[in-house]
Amino acid sequence: MSTKGNDKLAEGRWKPTAIALSRASRRAGVTQHPPKPALCVQIVLKGETLSSDPRFLSNLKLELAYFSGRAWLNRRGAGVILRFERVRPQRRARFQPLRSHEITPEFLDRTIRALKRWRYDIVSMNEVRRRTVTLAGRGRFVCLTFDGGYKDLISSAYPVLSRHGVPFTVYLPTAFPDGIGEAWWLALEQVIARESRLSLVMDRQERRFNIPGAAEKHQLYEFLFRWMRTLSPSDLSAAIRDLCTRYTVDLAALSRAASLDWMDLTKLAADPLVTLGCATVNYPVLSNLKDAAVLREMTMGRAVAEAAFRREVLHFAYPFGDSASWHHKHAVMVEEAGFVSAVSAIPGVVEAEGRTGLYALPRVSWDGRRRSLRAMRVILSGATFPLARSATFKDS
Repeated sequence: MSTKGNDKLAEGRWKPTAIALSRASRRAGVTQHPPKPALCVQIVLKGETLSSDPRFLSNLKLELAYFSGRAWLNRRGAGVILRFERVRPQRRARFQPLRSHEITPEFLDRTIRALKRWRYDIVSMNEVRRRTVTLAGRGRFVCLTFDGGYKDLISSAYPVLSRHGVPFTVYLPTAFPDGIGEAWWLALEQVIARESRLSLVMDRQERRFNIPGAAEKHQLYEFLFRWMRTLSPSDLSAAIRDLCTRYTVDLAALSRAASLDWMDLTKLAADPLVTLGCATVNYPVLSNLKDAAVLREMTMGRAVAEAAFRREVLHFAYPFGDSASWHHKHAVMVEEAGFVSAVSAIPGVVEAEGRTGLYALPRVSWDGRRRSLRAMRVILSGATFPLARSATFKDS
């Protein structure tokens, strides 16, 4: 990365625009996943501002599908597995790069009330597994799952879930309740939020970025998040620790504060409505690991969880879960490790009669910026997903 443009970037004279970051990522060999445009074109009409953000257009399409009735005519699948991560009160900060991964306790309450009103069966992962391999019934199901093992699950989500008396599944990376997991994505957010200029080593070269406003911060977060996801676990740990040392962020304390501890998990384990699953030990991107390391993450994660909870842990979640983060061979390894199901973050519906693989179960990752229950009802109908999407995953 020694072009004139990158010299300017290194000297701090460039702001990280979407185009500049895209070019820099290609030169650095960063894998480009399906883009999420960081800048939003604004169309002004008679003093009003209308957004051409794809998210706005997507929401509009869902609303139209609801009112047109198309969703009810094109229902697919037997049910849907919903994927949530953080549940906590809404924040007002302008820079929230992980806002789409959060919902509020109030929205969770509204969701459960709506599911009951719509006569969905809210089921456990054991029941999902049963319905996946049997003949389709008349009723549709929804399964509520939570990834990441975040502390706010016990403080904000569990009171809502227990009040409604509904089953749910928690997928746990076991290094985090032990206090040794590294929530690098949270540390990256905190560093960028606090700074207006940032420097770090990328591919053995010092890079500097000007990030004066929220837009530049969001762009840089997306760029560095994607870059860090391509690194091996050792390189990723070195990169985030270096960044935290430079900007005095306590990575260990941040990770511990954000994570469930074993006392929290003991409380959850005592509840018969809670299914505890495994999401490896350290929550790595599996596609960055050698096969032996992947199998070790799976088997050790399961062994630690079973020893802690004194019960079988049968359900697995691929860390991050998108199609770039795991391969076909990993589904085989999950079965070898003794699990009976594995969920991804690839969107789709669950088909009955064995048409959806138990080790490649799709989930709908709910975007916390989307608050419309009408949109949720359309998505749960399955009408928005291609017929074969639910069985899709990336081959090695």
